[in-house]
Amino acid sequence: MIMRYLKIIFLVVLVICGCSSHATYDVLIRNGQIMDGSGSPSFTGDIGINADTIAVIGDLKNDRGRSEIDAEGLTVTPGFINMLSWAVESLIEDGRSQSDIRQGVTLEVLGEGDSWGPLNDRMKTQMKKDQGDIKYDVEWTTLGEYLEFLERKGVSTNIASFVGSSTLRIYTIGYENRAPSNAELDTMKLLVRQAMEEGAVGLSSALEYVPASFAETGELTALCKIVSEYDGMYISHVRNEDDRLLESMDELISVAKEANIRAEIYHFKQVGKTNWEKFDAAVRKIDSARSAGLQITADMYNYTASSTGFDVLMPDWVQEDGFDAWRKRLQDPEVRGKVGPYILNTILRKPGSAKNILLVGFNTDSLKYLTGKTLAEAAEIRKKSPEETVMDLVIDDNSRIGVVYFSMSEDNVRKEIALPWMSFCSDGSSQAPEGVFLKSSTHPRAYGNFARLLGKYVREEKVISIEEAVRKLTSLPAGNLVIKKRGALKPGYYADIAIFDPTTIRDNATFESPKQYATGMVHVFVNGVQVLKNGEHTGALPGKVVRGPGWKL
Repeated sequence: MIMRYLKIIFLVVLVICGCSSHATYDVLIRNGQIMDGSGSPSFTGDIGINADTIAVIGDLKNDRGRSEIDAEGLTVTPGFINMLSWAVESLIEDGRSQSDIRQGVTLEVLGEGDSWGPLNDRMKTQMKKDQGDIKYDVEWTTLGEYLEFLERKGVSTNIASFVGSSTLRIYTIGYENRAPSNAELDTMKLLVRQAMEEGAVGLSSALEYVPASFAETGELTALCKIVSEYDGMYISHVRNEDDRLLESMDELISVAKEANIRAEIYHFKQVGKTNWEKFDAAVRKIDSARSAGLQITADMYNYTASSTGFDVLMPDWVQEDGFDAWRKRLQDPEVRGKVGPYILNTILRKPGSAKNILLVGFNTDSLKYLTGKTLAEAAEIRKKSPEETVMDLVIDDNSRIGVVYFSMSEDNVRKEIALPWMSFCSDGSSQAPEGVFLKSSTHPRAYGNFARLLGKYVREEKVISIEEAVRKLTSLPAGNLVIKKRGALKPGYYADIAIFDPTTIRDNATFESPKQYATGMVHVFVNGVQVLKNGEHTGALPGKVVRGPGWKL
């Protein structure tokens, strides 16, 4: 009997001790205004992190952290997803991903039409030849090997990638303007399978550019059917974003339906003043497709100017067979006589004037003095017409030239932000205002796109609520990509976390002075490791490859 009472007392003591014990976490974030990424109202709470994972969310006032952060007055959200990043080379140069980390981006999604794999020897040689200010050895062959190369080298953000249809065409066909043979199409399909099984999140296309523009709808559909088997996404810079925008959207919707695949439009926009009124019709197309059961979404950057090259001003035929052939043709007086009027017409149709074209990227040092000048100013300096200047600069710089085009409507930008199926992208590299990055200019979206959403359009203009903005930056793109355990604040999810001051976050980059960091992001964690602390980079490089649903299926 005495032994029985002793056992009962012992069990009671154990229960009492258990109730009074304190949990200890690797990191404890206290008192934050938590927005879990779902779009639901925020709440005040604490987050405990162990290793790379969120362990618990709630009232943890009795618990401890080996490292603690007081987030009182700050908003705590999942890390942001950049749906179109051009950090493919900048991360090789500097893995810290400074301009994006300082905005809360924890996942860079690469591969708009061109992916850094699969490569053959010919493509590797050309890649080395085409390199600008950033130089590197091509140490990989497949897309999976490239992503693993970045992870081994060290990156602060996580990385994912689409496999590009242009890359597949160049690998198999080159720059020829023709349909693939049955054997060539089979090769492209095998390459798609390999990329999906290595972790690609889907297939991308950039149909406004050579050689992707040479692909017919049937070719894209055939490749997307392979991607669909792995539950991947098709994402596209559609064939035309101005006069034939609506027809180009029809093509994407057709591919999605025929291949039974989720599809997204890269950087949704209406280019050229005469096309701004197409916004409503474009939205109706997507809403109609969604109502019919298709999973169609879009992403955007929060500016009225795009950035690409001079190639979009020229006809496809002059660019056939690759850059060297293009450059050589531009030196032929007869060809110039045909291409010049085409360039002028495209300028009038898209930006409207040479004054609305800003030069931002040259490979040749002797031409860098033109950086920051408009095409109109450059033409005046060189005593040539704008169209002649465009052709001459491509020849002289031996590149397509980095260019900013002012061609969109601010009113449409606001309406696009409010669309429920819209996520966000920078369409730029992630860089720092130092070293090799100072050799060229850039679009301010590389430094400010995500902070601009939260500062200008959420806090100042109240286009959408902050909870909705966070949803569009996190769980929406994560769900579209079907990536696991990211895009939300939930126990068991990876600890990719952004902590910012909603009253001060803002973009500071401008077109005149684009290399300025955003401010207001206070702390950032990637896989449980603090990468940004009190607004400064810690130097940590904990980023991992994030693989799509087909990985090792």
